[in-house]
Amino acid sequence: MFYLKYRPKTVEELDNTKVKEIIKKLLQLQSLPHAFLFFGQKGTGKTSTARIIAKAVNCLSNDYASSERSESRSSRSRQTRQPRSTWQARTVKNIEPCNTCRNCLSVDSSSSPDVIELDAASNRGIEDIRNLIKEASFFPMVNRYRVYIVDEAHMITNDAFNALLKTLEEPPSSVIFILATTNQEKIPKTILSRCSIINFGKAQKADIVSMLKKVAKKEKIIIEEQLLSLIAQHADHSFRDAVKILEELATQQKLSYEEGKQFLGLLKENFFEALQKKDLKVILSWIDEFSQSGGNVKYLIEQLLDELRIALLAQSGVKTDEGIDITLNVKDIVSLMKLLTEAYNNLKISPIESLPLEIALVEFYNQHKSKVKN
Repeated sequence: MFYLKYRPKTVEELDNTKVKEIIKKLLQLQSLPHAFLFFGQKGTGKTSTARIIAKAVNCLSNDYASSERSESRSSRSRQTRQPRSTWQARTVKNIEPCNTCRNCLSVDSSSSPDVIELDAASNRGIEDIRNLIKEASFFPMVNRYRVYIVDEAHMITNDAFNALLKTLEEPPSSVIFILATTNQEKIPKTILSRCSIINFGKAQKADIVSMLKKVAKKEKIIIEEQLLSLIAQHADHSFRDAVKILEELATQQKLSYEEGKQFLGLLKENFFEALQKKDLKVILSWIDEFSQSGGNVKYLIEQLLDELRIALLAQSGVKTDEGIDITLNVKDIVSLMKLLTEAYNNLKISPIESLPLEIALVEFYNQHKSKVKN
């Protein structure tokens, strides 16, 4: 599968541009953070980034393997634990894992005894965390650091979080914790205060397109660039979802823009073109055809809100990189955004997927009619 085959293996290969720059700077610090919290939606590279950090700090070929750090390992073997700032006394320049030494390879194959990945959804209780704390008190078996990667960290119970507090505040110098979550708001503030927090946010369209181009080039897939942009728009802001769509299109040989639109359940006529005809029958027919052809209403509303936002900024004098041809005035744009936001929130409770959107548009047209009469 493409998303596994082309998973980033170095800092430079990270698709999330903002996160890549943050990780570079953190790994070059004189003293590494002892605990990270990665948060952001699914498919934005949290686990991949955690593994890259685990490899970088344990690699046998980069600056972390310098003679100064070798001496620190000797001191640990004599059971003397040095402060973090002492045995990382100079700035690290070459931070990239080589991906060929035994430490890097063992992390990639999930066989490293010192890089432990836990799914908090199934290891969330106080006993699980107590076992983790006990293990963290031991020196690494073969690596420079023992790295704990805890996915879905928001699933950890409150009692277990309380048990972890002391260890996060004063961890052994040879231990790094990386907590990953899609729900930062569920992480206790006491835990947040002890971590270096990195917001992965949502994958940006430009970053997704760049990633898709790299994958297409390596797989020798000839695909229209306009279709890559379309994939990025319908990938739910997720690198993983985007590359899955690319793989599906490549498998089905739907590599032209028109073929891709049909495969994704999109219609030829633009939504706003139909909307601006000011005919309720036309726009409701458009939505019905969209739904019947397999279009995703959730993605559609997200895209509409994004385009309306750009139009709102443009009409308010804010320059944007994208030009959106929407002739609605500012008042109508705001009104439609409010109705679409309400429709989006109602999707999860609606028995018919398209119903909240249809209701929103009926209300919008009714508002417009009453304005015309007045």
